[in-house]
Amino acid sequence: MKNIYQTKLESFYTKNNRMPTYSEMMQIFNFKSKNAVAKIVSKLVEAGLVAKDHLGRLIPAESFGEIPMLGLVKAGIPAEAEVNFTETLSLDNFLIDKKELTYMLEVDGDSMIDAHIEKGDHVLVEKCNYARDREIVIAEVDGEFTMKYFRRDGNKIWLEPANKNFKPIYPKHSLNVIAKLKAVIRKY
Repeated sequence: MKNIYQTKLESFYTKNNRMPTYSEMMQIFNFKSKNAVAKIVSKLVEAGLVAKDHLGRLIPAESFGEIPMLGLVKAGIPAEAEVNFTETLSLDNFLIDKKELTYMLEVDGDSMIDAHIEKGDHVLVEKCNYARDREIVIAEVDGEFTMKYFRRDGNKIWLEPANKNFKPIYPKHSLNVIAKLKAVIRKY
């Protein structure tokens, strides 16, 4: 179970994309001394929740930001839930294979709605320059960027939408795969 200090550190990290300084932790934890912060940090390091880099700065440990994985939920006929409080899941580890090649984009448009990708969704993509037939890609076609199914038939390549109201895109000059879709994230 997460303690209040871990929760506050994760919240700060989420908002600022960095770990707080000891001075900032004094404010976050409502402490009056850095010594009190140092004791809490020492306990968090000992528990493996945070770590220190070669300069002694606080960095997230591998388990930082994990969320509990409680089990299965039926999407069919209702059944009794089995809850398992011992497992956790790191969304970074679950969704991202190559962090240095991964980035996120916000979807604008509805050409991929039949693939369950809607305007306002966020897509996690991994940079690459090759795709297999029927993979969803971010591509540059004739100088413009779009997300579509990559299609290949022999030497012929094109982009195919997932919406019957849109037509396939056949390149006039160039079609370059920029990235492949890894995940779609939708907030409700």
